This record gives sequence, structure tokens and C-alpha cells, in this order.
Amino acid sequence: MHPRSIEPLGAPEACASHYPPSVARAALVTGGAGFIGSHLTELLLAEDWEVFALDDLSTGSEANVFHLRQKPNFHLVVESVLSPSVVSELVHRADVVFHLAAAVGVRLIVERPGHTLLTNVRGTENVLEYASRFGKPVLVASSSEVYGDHPGENLPLREGSRRIYGPTTAKRWAYADSKAMDEFLALARHEEEGLRCVIARLFNTVGPRQSPQYGNVIPRFVKAALAGEPLEVHGDGSQTRCFCHVADTVRALAALATHEASAGQIYNVGSTDPVTILELANRILELTESSSNVVFVPYEQVYGHGIEEMFQRVPSVEKIRSAVGWEARTSLGAILNAVVSDIASSPDSAVSGQLSP
Repeated sequence: MHPRSIEPLGAPEACASHYPPSVARAALVTGGAGFIGSHLTELLLAEDWEVFALDDLSTGSEANVFHLRQKPNFHLVVESVLSPSVVSELVHRADVVFHLAAAVGVRLIVERPGHTLLTNVRGTENVLEYASRFGKPVLVASSSEVYGDHPGENLPLREGSRRIYGPTTAKRWAYADSKAMDEFLALARHEEEGLRCVIARLFNTVGPRQSPQYGNVIPRFVKAALAGEPLEVHGDGSQTRCFCHVADTVRALAALATHEASAGQIYNVGSTDPVTILELANRILELTESSSNVVFVPYEQVYGHGIEEMFQRVPSVEKIRSAVGWEARTSLGAILNAVVSDIASSPDSAVSGQLSP
């Protein structure tokens, strides 16, 4: 099968999977050429799954899966999750659906809030419609953004924690609302139609292949440090985040999607070790031995009006630990080493080849 195409099928009909789990398993990964999706695809292929990676390459990249192109059980389908006919065909072929496709990144969300809402909600509607119709289990990747802002609260966020949002004029909440709507839609299908679905709320997944283009803080800082450019800290840098290595995240996704008792449940997926953004910047400067300095930039100067920061986001992972025994294994130091190595060795890096692997 050519990696950019799919073979025609007859008219799809509701049926049990035609891939017996003991013989072969097939997965559909929407957003499969994206940062997280490409790592999940690697994991599934290593475990002998057949993988259909659906991606329109708007924020994903063919380069993320280029090294997989010769694997006979890997199929890249360059199409949109907004296409009902394509989603229908691929869901029908799959045993399990991992729905990761989404508009992501603060910059993209602020600049194109309508695109964010359309892609996230309508795309999820398509996936859930056909997963329900064909009786296929689905994992929906959600986000810690759904919790909103919890200023002054030092307790870890639990799956049942309240959501605190700002006004609709603050564009960031478009993303948070769209991911919350994804969750509502999935849970409704589960309750009303018996769809076997599980929701994973991801907290700041990072690692190799993550692009700095859309405002992701670690690759943005590392790229600047390696180039000798200022590290722009938005606000005063006191906001905290917990960063989870993508290898840990995809382990969680695979475990949850294949755990039948998780159906209809929501799980936090993330590290529980917080760091302030200012401390993060200083650690990256030290690691890269960079002469760059840190500059503080107001949010409105970066994105214009319509952005509100979330100051604290620390997950509770007790629920997922209890369910599937998962917890993040990779330290922040190891994460930063991996990202520095990845960016320094990239073909477009000004310092490619200057750092030891």
C-alpha cells in the first residue's frame, strides 16, 4: 500500500473488528504525523500494530514519520479529520481509534480561534460518529487547558476539579472550550450509545520533534539559547508547569485505550514535578552554556489582547496510576537533554553538529 493512499473498501457497515487481537491489531491515529501522534505511531508499530496515520499536515509534518515510510504496516493518509468519508473508511478498518488531531499551540489559537473551534469540535464529532456506528473503542486526547485558571490554589488538579474560565473575549478560552466540548461529546456517546471511549487530559507533553513554531515553550527556549538569541519569558516567569516526556505520554495513551475498565472515564496524564518558567529558562541557559539573556515580555505584546495566562497547572495522577499503573518516568533534566540534542542536530539548526550526541 502506498503510504499516502488508502485502498477502497466496500460500503462500511457496523461490525466487530476484522483483525483478531491475537493475530493482528489495527489502529487509526488521527494527527498521526504530529508531534505526539508520530511518537504514538512508533510505539504501536514496535508492538506489531498496523497503523493508519491520518493527518492533513497543517501542524504535523511528513518529516515526523519519514523514517517509518518503509514499514509495511504503516500507512500515512494525507487528508483531513473533517472529511466524513475518509474518517468513516479509516475507523471501519481500525480496531482502536486514537483521536489526537487538533488545532494546537497558543499562537495558532489566538490568531485563528474559529479554525480552532471548527477543527477540534467538528473533527471530534466525525470520529465519534463513526466509532459509535462501527463499535470501535476510541481514546480522545484532551488537555489540561479544560481546567482553566486556578490562581492561588496549590492543590493538584484532579479529574473532578471545577473549571474556571475567563470571558469569551479572551481567545485562549476558545481552545479550552473546544476540548471541553470534545469531552462532553465523547461522554454523551458513551452514555447514550454505549461507545467505549476514554479521555486523556494531557499536561504539557514535550520532547523531540516538538516545533517551537506555535509557541511551545521548551523548544522555543532551546532554539533561542542555541542561536544566542534572547529567551522571551512571557509575563514575569512565575507561572508553573509540569513537563512530561512524550515517550511517557504515549505509554499512557496506549495503556488507557486498551484497558476496557477505563471506558467512560477521564484521566490526567502528566508529570507532577512543577517548575516556574523563569527557572526553566535559566536551566536551559545553563545546559546549553549559552550567552543569551532572559527578557520579560508582556502577554499583550506577544499575542495582542485576548490572551490570559494560566498560572498553575499540576496534575493529580492517582487515578491513572491506580487504573493502569502509569506514571511519568523521565526527569526534566533528561527531557531538556533530549530536546537540546534534537534541535542542535536538526538540519536547519545554526549549531548542528557542534554538540555531542
